[in-house]
Amino acid sequence: MTIKELKPGIVWNYFHELTRIPRPSKKEEKVIAYLLEFAKKHNLEAKKDEAGNVLIYKPATKGMEHLPTVILQGHVDMVCEKNRDTVHDFDNDPIETVIDGDWLKAKGTTLGADNGVGVAAALAILASDDIQHSNLECLFTIDEETGLTGAYALGKDFLKGDILINLDTEEEGEVYIGCAGGKITTATFTYKKEDVPANYFWFRVEVKGLNGGHSGSEIHKGLGNANKILNRYLWAMSRKYDFALAEIDGGNLHNAIPREAYAIAGVPYGRKEDVIVEMNLLAPQIEAELKAVDPKLEMTVKSTDTPSFVVDKDTTSNLLNAIYACPHGVLGMSHEIPGLVETSTNLASIKMKEGNTIVITTSQRSSTDSLKDDAGNIINAVFTLAKAEVKHSEGYPGWRPNPDSKVLAVAKKAYKDLFGKDAEIMAIHAGLECGLFLEKYPHLDMISCGPTIREAHSPEEKVQISSVDKWWVFLLEILKNIPAK
Repeated sequence: MTIKELKPGIVWNYFHELTRIPRPSKKEEKVIAYLLEFAKKHNLEAKKDEAGNVLIYKPATKGMEHLPTVILQGHVDMVCEKNRDTVHDFDNDPIETVIDGDWLKAKGTTLGADNGVGVAAALAILASDDIQHSNLECLFTIDEETGLTGAYALGKDFLKGDILINLDTEEEGEVYIGCAGGKITTATFTYKKEDVPANYFWFRVEVKGLNGGHSGSEIHKGLGNANKILNRYLWAMSRKYDFALAEIDGGNLHNAIPREAYAIAGVPYGRKEDVIVEMNLLAPQIEAELKAVDPKLEMTVKSTDTPSFVVDKDTTSNLLNAIYACPHGVLGMSHEIPGLVETSTNLASIKMKEGNTIVITTSQRSSTDSLKDDAGNIINAVFTLAKAEVKHSEGYPGWRPNPDSKVLAVAKKAYKDLFGKDAEIMAIHAGLECGLFLEKYPHLDMISCGPTIREAHSPEEKVQISSVDKWWVFLLEILKNIPAK
């Protein structure tokens, strides 16, 4: 079976087309051109703003012209992550998809179901002539994954609709009515290059095989963080031996739990065997800690070539201590919604950059703005004590739940009528664009829903095929029963 044979065929056909179009965050030119050409082909009115957001308008079906205009919204960019041994150019290569039972995934890369399936569903509705709906505005935003740039740039007069259905939720049967806000905190260490010490044994230590995942919706799972695991080993070595650090790298994206990390370091040659012994002691402990959530963890150490320089000892010490002290994971649970993570932080990436700098990127999320700021301040304090330069992004607002929402009432009834059970009404500990939309259009009545997606933001990303069909039927039922003003 191929992707084009899956049901609902029209949705999977458009998703397949999207997998052929490279669409990394901040490089959405090709998919924007595709959307505008799609509108032209179907004789639909379309417009693009300066940021690159695209809006396609479709008139109501007969008899529904008097009902509120509905905005269907999804983002066109995708997270571009791949396994270290996968050869793939996200700027030019199509995504190769694989059907595995009831799941669709990609070969060694992210799939782009987040949010490609939502975009595909909106396109399918726009292209169809047998679906009942009021006037539609389909909003396709850019650069959601790395900064919500499209939502930030959206003008206050770009949309005319009254109801917004966000198509970026990742669990079928759940309807979201709130989300967390977020911010990014970076810490920059400036180091001195020092001469490589003589008679040292140089080794490369690597952490890989972790699942990674979404730093918001999956932060509560206790998944392994490659940066934290790598640092446990490096810190232990630095406390016991005359340790030298030459290179360190881990993670990539602020909104992904890091899956892989490595470092190149050295110890006096007489301590060569201790490098292996330390790994043999530590690796089984961490494997046991994570066996339930990350059973494929690999920690390796092997000899490598002599580097051209090492990081000065003071910076090395400050860096390793700060990474160890830096919190990662859930910081607090909601007192209002049982089971909801209220506040969290993700130690996302460690990168050596130009200017003799090492940049640590972290991200904080909370459904309470003051706690989001507090989490950022905790990170600030840790790295300030370690003599790093700390900066915060502007951040983005959360979306406060509205339990009296009219479209929510329609969604709840539709799900119960279709499937004989209640949908779960929830808030999500992840950043949706809804908070920014509500800030610009405070009158909007909003919900978010979507099919089941697992391991988003990692090469293990997959979408449940059967859930797409079920969600599609649910979405069409909502559109057919949009409430009057």
